[in-house]
Amino acid sequence: MPKNKTDNFLKAIKKYAKAQKNAMRGEVKQIKTERLREAEDKGKADSERLIKEKLTESRNRHTSQLAAKTREGQRRLFIERSTMVDEVFKLAADKLVYYAKSDEYAQKLIESAKTVAEVFEGRDCIIYLSERDLDRAPDVKAQFGGNVQVKADKTIKIGGVRGYCESMGIIADETLDSKLEAQRGWFVENAELSVL
Repeated sequence: MPKNKTDNFLKAIKKYAKAQKNAMRGEVKQIKTERLREAEDKGKADSERLIKEKLTESRNRHTSQLAAKTREGQRRLFIERSTMVDEVFKLAADKLVYYAKSDEYAQKLIESAKTVAEVFEGRDCIIYLSERDLDRAPDVKAQFGGNVQVKADKTIKIGGVRGYCESMGIIADETLDSKLEAQRGWFVENAELSVL
């Protein structure tokens, strides 16, 4: 019987080893499944993070490009508007130069001289006229009291009178040049220029 006992013992060991082997296979399969699920979850999280980073990077790049294009468009629009304003004011200046050759302007020049003379209240002063208006100097000078010098001023391109009273420290400007330039700000604000 000893042989039977040995056989039974061996059978029991084999049965136990088989059961342990099956249990280990089950554990290995479960560990593989868990590890695979963990790897899938990590891969999914990593890919979502990478996609989110790439989307953010792409959005930032496109936003930066759009901002640069917007700035360039605004710069070009500003230049175009400035050019349009300059053209309008050049045309207005040309019309005023033509006007400065009229009899109506001669009367307006005398009125401008009276306005400057009122500011200086009969004090000594220097009156500046455009070179074209120097032939009208006697009529302009007659509007002032005190000692008056008349000088040509090359900065007066259109016409009018500019005076300087040293004792008062005042410059009175009634030139068409300065009046036209004073309208530039108003024109830009109110002209509603649009560049198509």
